[in-house]
Amino acid sequence: MRSRIFVVFVLCLFVMAVQAFAQKKAVKQNPEITKMVTEVSAKNIETTIRKLVSFGTRNTLSAQDNPTRGIGAARDWLYGEYQKISKECGGCLDVQKQTFTQAANPPPRGRFPEATVLTNVFAVLKGTTDPDRVYVISGHYDSMCNSPTDAKCDAPGANDDASGTAVSLELARVMSKRKFDATIIFMTVPGEEQGLTGATYFAKDAAEKKMNIDAMFTNDIVGGATTRKNLPNRDKVRVFSEGIPLNETEAEARIRKNTGGETDGISRQLARYIKEQADNYLKGFKFGAWMIYRRDRYGRGGDHSPFLERGYAAVRFTESEEDFTHQHQTPRTENGIIYGDNPEYVDFAYVANVCRVNLTALAGLASAPARPKGVVFASNRQSADSELKWEAVKDPNLAGYEVVWRDTTDATWTSSEFAGNVTAYTVKAKSKDNYFFGVRSVDKAGNKSMVSYTGGR
Repeated sequence: MRSRIFVVFVLCLFVMAVQAFAQKKAVKQNPEITKMVTEVSAKNIETTIRKLVSFGTRNTLSAQDNPTRGIGAARDWLYGEYQKISKECGGCLDVQKQTFTQAANPPPRGRFPEATVLTNVFAVLKGTTDPDRVYVISGHYDSMCNSPTDAKCDAPGANDDASGTAVSLELARVMSKRKFDATIIFMTVPGEEQGLTGATYFAKDAAEKKMNIDAMFTNDIVGGATTRKNLPNRDKVRVFSEGIPLNETEAEARIRKNTGGETDGISRQLARYIKEQADNYLKGFKFGAWMIYRRDRYGRGGDHSPFLERGYAAVRFTESEEDFTHQHQTPRTENGIIYGDNPEYVDFAYVANVCRVNLTALAGLASAPARPKGVVFASNRQSADSELKWEAVKDPNLAGYEVVWRDTTDATWTSSEFAGNVTAYTVKAKSKDNYFFGVRSVDKAGNKSMVSYTGGR
C-alpha cells in the first residue's frame, strides 16, 4: 500500500514538473531582444564613465568653452558620440542639441547665481508603423561636489550620474541597429543637480507640443557601488514608481476611491511591465527589477518627476543599495574615510545589467502595439463573471488583446486569458469584487503592450 502511495506521489510530482515546464516554455521571447541583451557591453559602459569623469567637473555652472574640462566639454563629447553611432547605422538617428537659457535663481533658495545656458543632448530613433508614440530614456550628465553651485571643484560624478548617461549611450549603440514600431529618444540632460532643470525644459516643451510620450525612464545612480557588493539585494535594481498620478482628475479620484486602484496608476503599470520583461529575459544573468512603491527616495528627486507632473508614465532606476560617501562629495579623505564619486566605486558589470533591464522593457514597449485605452467594466450588474470592454487599437500587426488579473493584494499580474481581436470580453467565474483587472495589446509576433487598468488612463 505504501509503495503504491509513493508511486502515485512521484507521478503527481512528475505531472506538476511537466506542467511547470510547459508554462515556462509558453512565455514567448522576442529573439531580437534576446540578442540585444547579449550585445550590451560593460566595457563600453566603463569607457563612457571614465571619459565623462576625465572632464574634471561637469557642474552645470562650469565652463562651456573649455575643450577638456567642464560641462561644455561633456556636452560636445556626448553629441559627437551620438553622431558616431548614427553614422554606423547609416544616419538612423536624428541627433539634436536642445539649448535654452535658465534665468538667474540665486542662492540660498536657488541654484543659479546668474542666467545660464543649458543643453539637452539626445538622439531620436524614429519608429516605423507608429512613430508618434514615443519612449524616452534619460540620464543626467551634470555632476556636483559638496555644493551644487561650486563650479570649480572637482566633481567626477562617476555614479551620479555618468552611470545613467552611459546607459542612454549604450542603448543607443545597441538599439539603433534595429527598427521599432514606436519612436525612442536616447537623452542626456544637464541641470539635474540644480533642480531637474534640463528634464523639466524637455518635458514642458513635449507637453506643449502634445508629444505622445507613452513612458519615460530615468537612470540616476545605477553604478552598483562596489562598497555594497556583499549586500543581499545586489542582484536587482530599484524601480521607483508612483501609484496615484500627480495630476489625477476628480473623476479619476472618485473611481479610485470607490473601487481601489491606489497601486494601479500608469507609472505603476510601467514598473510592473519592467519587472515582467526582466524576469522573462534576464534569468541567465541572475538579475532583475525591484519595484519600489514610491516616486523617489526620501527627500530626493529625479528627472522623471517633471514628466509625472505632466501626466506621463515615468519611473526612476537607482542601484539597490547606495553609498552616500560617494555621492555629492568633494573628493577627500577625512578620519580615514575616503569621499568622492570616483570610477573605482562603480561596478561596470552591474551597470551593464541595469542597462539590460532597461533594454528588455524599452524594446518590448517600442515593438508592441499601443496599449488599449478606455478599459472599463462593461456592466455594473452583480455577477460572478467580469465583463470588460475597451477601445480598439489601430495597428497592422495586431493579433488581439490579453485580459489580465490578480488578487487585490498581489504586486504583479498573475493570470491572463487571450481574448482575441475583440473589444469586449467576459472572464468567467472571476468577480470584479475579488480581483483587479486590466487589458493589453498583443501583436502577431507576441510582443505585448503595457497593461491598461480598468478605469485608469
